[in-house]
Amino acid sequence: MLGQEDAAMKVLVTGATGMVGRALMAALTDRPGMTPVAGVRAPGYAGPHLVLGDLSRQLILPDAGLPVDAVIHTAARVHQMTETAADPLAAYHAVNTRATLDLARAAVRGGAKRFVFVSTIKVNGDGRETPYRPDEPVMPPRDPYGASKYAAEQGLWALAAETGLEVVVVRPPLVYGPGVGANFARLLRAVDRGVPLPFGLVNNRRSLVGLQTLTDALLTVLTHSAAAGKTYLVSDGEDVSSAGLVRAMAQALGRAPRLLPVPPSLMRLAARLLGKEAQVNRLLGSLTVDLSALRQDCDWSPPATVAAQLAATVRWYRDQA
Repeated sequence: MLGQEDAAMKVLVTGATGMVGRALMAALTDRPGMTPVAGVRAPGYAGPHLVLGDLSRQLILPDAGLPVDAVIHTAARVHQMTETAADPLAAYHAVNTRATLDLARAAVRGGAKRFVFVSTIKVNGDGRETPYRPDEPVMPPRDPYGASKYAAEQGLWALAAETGLEVVVVRPPLVYGPGVGANFARLLRAVDRGVPLPFGLVNNRRSLVGLQTLTDALLTVLTHSAAAGKTYLVSDGEDVSSAGLVRAMAQALGRAPRLLPVPPSLMRLAARLLGKEAQVNRLLGSLTVDLSALRQDCDWSPPATVAAQLAATVRWYRDQA
């Protein structure tokens, strides 16, 4: 349970056992004057924690509210590689929208001043040639994940206007680092095994964000006075092509990159025929973000290079073998 042993700033981190949550818990532990509080599903967590229950159902929230000073909300229903929900949109909204707003209301009741919401770049879109900006108008996303995050953002802004809660929204692109899974992990394994990859002629640009960079950005907006009421996009500040990412992975792994010069038009045609158009478009298309607002408002810069964070990812990957 949550301890009352000191007057340090208590920061609730939801998704505390996930990839981003674990990194935040560790970083907050090392910060003087802060006590990280893990938001968990069930009892048994070692250290200060609050049992919130399953976000897909009714949360376990005290009537008096959450006894914390601030919240960093990382827990979410993310993209499902194999969807099992009968109604995916409802499943995403239950976790990413309803539970987010329930937590924010409970934070207000408990006296919390700031609520940092980890959203997604998919609120802006699935990619284009020019960088996305945090201040540009957006249309409600069509896919269930992006739509649920967009709805949560809108609900948080309404709650902020009603209560004075200092909301900060951060929209990251693809996050990588120790603990990464899904497509990034698959690509890393393929490069490590010397699998030939058809990206030799791909000249796109993609913004990524390493775990160290994202953690640093979230802790910055947690306390910076200029961040209240703002939406920020975050990345490593080094956009890469799909081919460039494979080369960087290979270098970190100590492997030779095996890139085949396959025309992107041919890959798009094959993807269309196989019903894999969306997945292939993410590998071939561009998606970049504009960091200037975060840099200027919070005097912030990415703390680590892509190469350094890929090296950390590879060390973790090797440890799992």
